Amino acid sequence: MNAPTAATAAAGRLRPLVTERGSSGFFSAAAAGEIALLTCGDCGRRIHLPRPRCVYCASTAVTWTPAPRTGTVYSHTVVEHQVHPLFPTPYTVIVVDLDGEADGVRLIGNLPGRADVTAGTPVRCTFEDLGADAAGNPVVLPVWEVDTARAAAAGGAQ
Repeated sequence: MNAPTAATAAAGRLRPLVTERGSSGFFSAAAAGEIALLTCGDCGRRIHLPRPRCVYCASTAVTWTPAPRTGTVYSHTVVEHQVHPLFPTPYTVIVVDLDGEADGVRLIGNLPGRADVTAGTPVRCTFEDLGADAAGNPVVLPVWEVDTARAAAAGGAQ
C-alpha cells in the first residue's frame, strides 16, 4: 500500500481525481451541491457505476442528470480494521437507496464511528469542500448523514 502524500496527509483526507473522464460529471455536480448519475438518453435508465454506454440498450447517449439527495439505508457494516492511515476506525459504510429512483439505484457512503443505523434509516446528502486540486478544480465530496427530522417523523408515525 502506498503511503499518503504530504498533500493528502495535510488535508487529512484522500482526495479523488475529479477530472477522470468516467466520473468527472459526478464530481462537477457535487461541486454545485448536487448528486448526479449517468442517465441514458435513449431508454431513460440510470447507469451506475458510470460507463461510456448504457448497460441496458448499448446507447452512447448518456449524460449526467440530477438525482435525489435523500434516501434510506439499504445495508451497512461497521469497519473495525484500519486499512489506510487517513481512514481512522471505526466507521460505518452505508449503501443508500436513493429516494424516487428505481430499485437498485444505490450509492455508497460512510458515517463516522459506529453509527446507529439499520436498513430503512433515512439519510440525506450534504457536501464537504476539500478546496481545489493542484490544477484549481474544486474537490467536493458527497457526505451522508442520518436525516434526524425524517427519522423522528417515521418513529412518531409507528
